[in-house]
Amino acid sequence: MTYLDFTDRCVVVTGAGRGLGRSYARLLGSRGAMVVVNDLGAALDGSPTGEDPTAEVAETINAAGGRAVASTADVATTEGAHSIVDTAMAQFGRIDAVINNAGVYSARPWTDVSVAEYQRFLDVHFFGSLLVSRAAWPHLVAAGQGRIVNTVSITAFGAPDMLHYGAAKGAILGLTRNLAVAGADYGIAVNAVAPGAATRMTDASATALPRETVELVKQTMPPELVAPVVAYLAHPACPVTGEVLNAAGGGVSRLVIGTTTGIVDTNLTPEVVAQRFDEIMAVGHVEPIQLMRPDSRQSV
Repeated sequence: MTYLDFTDRCVVVTGAGRGLGRSYARLLGSRGAMVVVNDLGAALDGSPTGEDPTAEVAETINAAGGRAVASTADVATTEGAHSIVDTAMAQFGRIDAVINNAGVYSARPWTDVSVAEYQRFLDVHFFGSLLVSRAAWPHLVAAGQGRIVNTVSITAFGAPDMLHYGAAKGAILGLTRNLAVAGADYGIAVNAVAPGAATRMTDASATALPRETVELVKQTMPPELVAPVVAYLAHPACPVTGEVLNAAGGGVSRLVIGTTTGIVDTNLTPEVVAQRFDEIMAVGHVEPIQLMRPDSRQSV
């Protein structure tokens, strides 16, 4: 088995001050990566705390013989995204991978969430991933290689009291698939992870999830069991693009977006749809939806 080394490769990790991001940064640093440890230091809902957890994470990596630099720039602004990438170029002279992990979280009925908060969730999750990727893109294109790893969630497919969070994660799923198409001709692979781990979010989910589910997450799903999956997706050896891997408690699987066999009837009526609805919905055979190159109808 080939050891996946990151020596002389620079990786940006957003939201790296705590939880999952910290585990990603520390694992990458232990494998030789030059790490930009980015985190705004905000509370889980995005409100300011005055804390700076990035310094401790960067110091831990450096003390262990790695190379890391801290960044407290805001991923949700164009200026902040460029600052993160500029830090990588100034400190390490290159950028090889971006791990978009920064996010905010809360759980409540969707009608109780203000429009401003919906926008905030999109700003941090979707636009944060978009803006940092966009700032890094010219450097990845110039290098003819690169990896982007986004963070999605199974809540994108429906969860109680998480419409604002799940919808923002669903937007990142679309971003991942489309960036994969955009990067195909430049050697840039774009994938995503759907993580399950005990973090600050676990306790905050207590009102939306069953108590036994929260306890199971705490007992069996440390962030350190997600980090290897993210590291693989960020490594040049990873051969896929446009994919999502579920990762939780040591379990890893592919999340497939597909279409069923369905029906064909050129005399289709609402009544036919109703009569044959079970056939339409049957998932005995599902074809994964392929990425399409921008210049052809060939799949990536």
